[in-house]
Amino acid sequence: MSGTRHALVTGSSSGIGLAIAERLLGDGWRVTGLDRAPAALADERFASRTVDLADAEATVQAASTLGPVDALVHAAGIMRGGAVGEVDAKTASLMWRIHVAAAQALGAALLPAMPEGGRVVLIGSRAANGAPRRADYAATKAALVGLARSWAMELLPRRITVNVIAPAATDTAMIRDPARAGIAVRLPPGGRLIEASEVAGLAAFLISEEARSITGQQITICAGASL
Repeated sequence: MSGTRHALVTGSSSGIGLAIAERLLGDGWRVTGLDRAPAALADERFASRTVDLADAEATVQAASTLGPVDALVHAAGIMRGGAVGEVDAKTASLMWRIHVAAAQALGAALLPAMPEGGRVVLIGSRAANGAPRRADYAATKAALVGLARSWAMELLPRRITVNVIAPAATDTAMIRDPARAGIAVRLPPGGRLIEASEVAGLAAFLISEEARSITGQQITICAGASL
């Protein structure tokens, strides 16, 4: 890739998405953020576009105006949970639309024109392997793995890599969201929550030239929770 590299980061107004946008700006990228709220980032190389990522059509329209991007990082997400039968269909659908349908819409809009050697990173979750009281959330994150592996196979001839980062409980506003009251935060065996900057560091590596041979993988950041 030549010139200033351009990355699209969803969920850039807070949490992991914001940490990734900040890290990429620090690494010299030009970044466009997509989120329901504008990100408070004062950098001439950052542009914020507001869009409801639960609306696939609006997401496609927003992404289609950006021109080619060298990297796509889909970090937007929400977590709602409950025992079997407690999560209503509207809530389950919202998680699917933000996590999976938005990724599909962004891929449809951006991947055909992505330059050779481009990068895609989807933010999943360790819950994709299964988590009590999080079945609907876990299902959306597991779907991202299948989507990423399929894209990775298809895009390999163009040297575009596609990977999933699966963090354990991460110290973001999502952890303190009142809407997830009653769902206990499980502290990893490492004794602390994952920091958003750690996820951002891995994302920065996966979209770097040094990670050109890593594709179709789900990489877990868990502070020992998977041991």
